[in-house]
Amino acid sequence: MRYLHTMLRVRNLDTALKFYCDALGLKEVRRIDNDKGRFTLVFLGAAADEHLIKASGGRGAPLVELTYNWDEEKYGEDRFFGHLAYEVDDIYATCERLMKLGITINRPPRDGQMAFVRSPDLHSIELLQAGDAKPPQEPWTSMPNTGHW
Repeated sequence: MRYLHTMLRVRNLDTALKFYCDALGLKEVRRIDNDKGRFTLVFLGAAADEHLIKASGGRGAPLVELTYNWDEEKYGEDRFFGHLAYEVDDIYATCERLMKLGITINRPPRDGQMAFVRSPDLHSIELLQAGDAKPPQEPWTSMPNTGHW
C-alpha cells in the first residue's frame, strides 16, 4: 500500500490556494476541471516532497487534494475533511481481505479501480488500484453502495 493524498473540501478555491500555496509554500502539481460534475480538483505538494512526487509515477504522492464544488454546498465542519487515499496492488484482494475482517466496503470497486471504506471513527479511506484498472468482476460489479463515504 502507498499513501497518495488527503482530500479537503474548500469553499473558495482562490482563497484556499493563497493559503496553501502563497502562505504555506505548497505547489500545484495537477488540476482537474470537471464540467459535467461541476467541480475542480487541485493537487498540491510540498517542495521537500518534489522528488517523491516525480518518482511516484502515475499518481503523484504525497499530496493534498483541494476539492472545489462549483455549486455552493453546506458541508458542516465535519465534512470539510474528505478522505485519505492509498494505492493498492490488487483492489479486489484488498477489499476481500477487509471484508473478511468485518469491514464494510461502502463503495465497492465495480470499476476495478476505486473503492471506499470507513474507519471506526468514520473517516473515509479511498483505495485505488495501482496501474491500470482491473477488469470488472463479480461479486464487485453488482455489489451496491452501502452507507456513504
